[in-house]
Amino acid sequence: MHSEGTAGRDADHGQGDGSPRGAGGGWTGDFLRSDSTGQAQSWPEPLSPDASSERAARPALPAPHIVIDGRYELLHSLGRGGMGEVWEALDTRLDRHVAVKGLLGRDAVGAATQEQMMQRARREAAAIAKIRHPNVVAVHDRVESGNQVWIVMDLLDARSLADLIREERRLPVRRTAAIGLQVLSGLRAVHEARVVHRDVKPANILFAKDDFAILVDFGIATFDGAAPLTRAGELIGTFKYLAPELLSQTTQETVATSASDLWSLGVTLYEMVEGRHPFDRPNEYEVLVAACQSDPLPMEHGQELAEVVGRLMDKDPARRLSAANAEDMLRDLLRTTAARPDPVRPATPREEPAPAPDPAPLPPPRPPQRQGPERVPRQQPPQRRVPGRRKVSAAVVCGALVLGLGWFAADRMRGDGPADAAPRPGQGARAEPYRKTHPILKVGVKADQPGLSEKTKDGTYRGYEIDLAYAIGHDMGYGRDQVTFEPVSSENRSTILQKGDVDLVIATYSITEERKHAKAPDYSVAFAGPYYVASRSFMVRRKAKTVSIDDARMLRKRQFEVCTARSSTYESWLPRAGYNMTGSLPNGYDRCVRDLLDPTSSVYAVSTDDVILAGFVRDNPAELKRLDSGPGAEGYGVAMKPDEKGLKTEVCSSLKKIMADGIWEQLYAEHLAPLLNRSSPPNKPKLAECPS
Repeated sequence: MHSEGTAGRDADHGQGDGSPRGAGGGWTGDFLRSDSTGQAQSWPEPLSPDASSERAARPALPAPHIVIDGRYELLHSLGRGGMGEVWEALDTRLDRHVAVKGLLGRDAVGAATQEQMMQRARREAAAIAKIRHPNVVAVHDRVESGNQVWIVMDLLDARSLADLIREERRLPVRRTAAIGLQVLSGLRAVHEARVVHRDVKPANILFAKDDFAILVDFGIATFDGAAPLTRAGELIGTFKYLAPELLSQTTQETVATSASDLWSLGVTLYEMVEGRHPFDRPNEYEVLVAACQSDPLPMEHGQELAEVVGRLMDKDPARRLSAANAEDMLRDLLRTTAARPDPVRPATPREEPAPAPDPAPLPPPRPPQRQGPERVPRQQPPQRRVPGRRKVSAAVVCGALVLGLGWFAADRMRGDGPADAAPRPGQGARAEPYRKTHPILKVGVKADQPGLSEKTKDGTYRGYEIDLAYAIGHDMGYGRDQVTFEPVSSENRSTILQKGDVDLVIATYSITEERKHAKAPDYSVAFAGPYYVASRSFMVRRKAKTVSIDDARMLRKRQFEVCTARSSTYESWLPRAGYNMTGSLPNGYDRCVRDLLDPTSSVYAVSTDDVILAGFVRDNPAELKRLDSGPGAEGYGVAMKPDEKGLKTEVCSSLKKIMADGIWEQLYAEHLAPLLNRSSPPNKPKLAECPS
């Protein structure tokens, strides 16, 4: 919808070197011009380094461009993100420049994902088309071609409020109030059209000229009669700006209202004037809990705005300040502080415009042009608490935060920044994401480990490692339907990985030096992790075959047979530790369990990690029991081929977020705490196999 840093326009409408700027970077400009039949078109392929050199060596030739619906000629890519790609285009019928947003990017895959994105594209166009207001981006047209939906909008040579906050750190009170007044005016028009934006935040507020604010990005908006696009219990939006009432919808479709948008605006106003989030915490999970349970941090710089911000952020939506009343309060603030201008220092010399009258109901469409940004001196007045909040039951409001990873996935797919943002000036080219060349993430898992990973009767997988795989996949940009699972065993997982049948293995794969440096046929693997550390343990029958066993030392002393899985670390550890390992090892622990329960078998115990054995005990508590953990521990890693260095970087990045954002604790609470009968999680493992 906009460019982060204005994308230039060539006088010949981009017919120079033909290379679109923005996130595409190395994309060739040799597009195919379509005819007016609306035939589906292909994205251009990236140039190889050799091809780039050859192209630079020869004279630039005019390059044709894609023409959408025989009318909109795509000129330059302004940016791409999780919700599509935005182009500067020429409307050849009216000879004007517009922004054209294609909702399916070059790497969109999967019929289900495409259909959902097309629904969202139609929804976005329908939502904005209902609104006519200078502070809301205008939609001119919607075009469907093949499996692509294009939205034609105003072209905004603009930067976002998020950019401004990054540059200025915090804004003066009057400037914050003036911008907030414009956003409120646009929001009132949005709500009068019976539309809820659902993603009000600084990244979605642009400035057409100077401080003339425009609300953009209605990609997840909802309105009367719109079909729901989320499943029950799934949250959508940017979580730092979600109202508390949206975090409590765990059993039904999340209901966003105009009051939810006003909460988000209150958070935005706070950030503008204070330069920090009102619930500033070390990680995302703690921010969400604080939004449910705690008061915002006291305001240090925006005391005059404390009342309106506090009432916009009332935790009870029924008591929250209305848009009309918030407008009145901001107008009063601007009126009463007119004789006391903000203590700002212009960055460059400029002429000050004549004093303006009190703000009108709607901002003027063409405000005076300023020559430089305003700065705020560092001052630390006494702290003042934000009034107007009322705490609600944490058990009710925060219930959604501990019921799985649905809340985590949505934000990871959307991100915190603008969905269509181009790389920032000075930012280096980023490595191509793994999903660009691997549209489906194939994960090897075990099918017989209750609580960790097991295959159900309907053919699906569940467990701790399954949800961990989904969380990693979401952070890498994969939808849930783009993560698939293949069964592996301790014996064949390295072979399946080397053959390329899977991209990753998440199957209680213990990290050892031998595995990292193995030679064929025991192929070496690279690890990211560990994501969990388990203790060595034994499992025996409750009703002993000949003698009751309550201590692992008896197993060693009496030399009872112990079963473990072939190619596990226990195959070498048990003999070294003095245990009598059964002669024929199976390739999975389920066979060991069957032998243990068989009264005619000579197997007296099963040895593996405590968390694996706990799953078997949970499924058969009357027959099985786990002995106390023995010496030694096993750190589980996410395994991949050693030459996949880019993949390891992405997986490590995902694991770091999972450890930092409270996801690891949630996975433990949901899957492992019931197995181990230990509600408090152990210490999180340090990611020794990930570069710091």
